[in-house]
Amino acid sequence: MNVVYASEHYLILAYPSHQAYELVERERSRSLFLAGEGASGFRAAIDRIPAEQRSFAAIDALLEEFCAGSARPIVFH
Repeated sequence: MNVVYASEHYLILAYPSHQAYELVERERSRSLFLAGEGASGFRAAIDRIPAEQRSFAAIDALLEEFCAGSARPIVFH
């Protein structure tokens, strides 16, 4: 697992051996695991943001779209 993005509101964790990402919504303690086509689609969405526009606000807005309605609460056992 590698932390590839960290803002005040979100984390992106990469799992290279599984070709997957986990999106963590810090404030609501929720996460969304993306593998396969979901991970590919997420990576493509990130790549569509022009390099000069890749700000925390732009990436956080994209993460909010991906997490809306799909992220699940993080539960500690």
